[in-house]
Amino acid sequence: MASTTTPTTSTAPRRVALTDPGYQAFLILRTGFTVAPILFGLDKFANLLVDWPTYLAPWINDIVPGSAQAAMYAVGVIEIVAGIAVALAPRFGGWLVAGWLAGIIVNLLTIPGHYDIALRDFGLLLGAVALARLAQRYHGERQSH
Repeated sequence: MASTTTPTTSTAPRRVALTDPGYQAFLILRTGFTVAPILFGLDKFANLLVDWPTYLAPWINDIVPGSAQAAMYAVGVIEIVAGIAVALAPRFGGWLVAGWLAGIIVNLLTIPGHYDIALRDFGLLLGAVALARLAQRYHGERQSH
């Protein structure tokens, strides 16, 4: 008589997790908040997407040492580190990105004509907070499987 066995491999819980809409949302946000900060951070060194120094408020440029482009180099490094933090520790990285976006929003609100970008970044901030909250649940589960 043949017996039937159910697979007890570690892939079974992962397949179940991938069908969970909350876990799917966590993966989408984690991927986006890993890739985007790293790409935008790298672009601070090339200025291919936009002339980044024009997005630095004059009052901030007055208090940071060096040129606006030098400040953008520092911003680029911080953004790359934030993206890596999201990849490795999304519970921390999500809050780091949210805090960084809050600073960007303050900067943009002090530059006339950049309010639409500040509003967009507020939406991103909400997404980063959602990532941090979802990571509280799903990142620990993923590591235990």
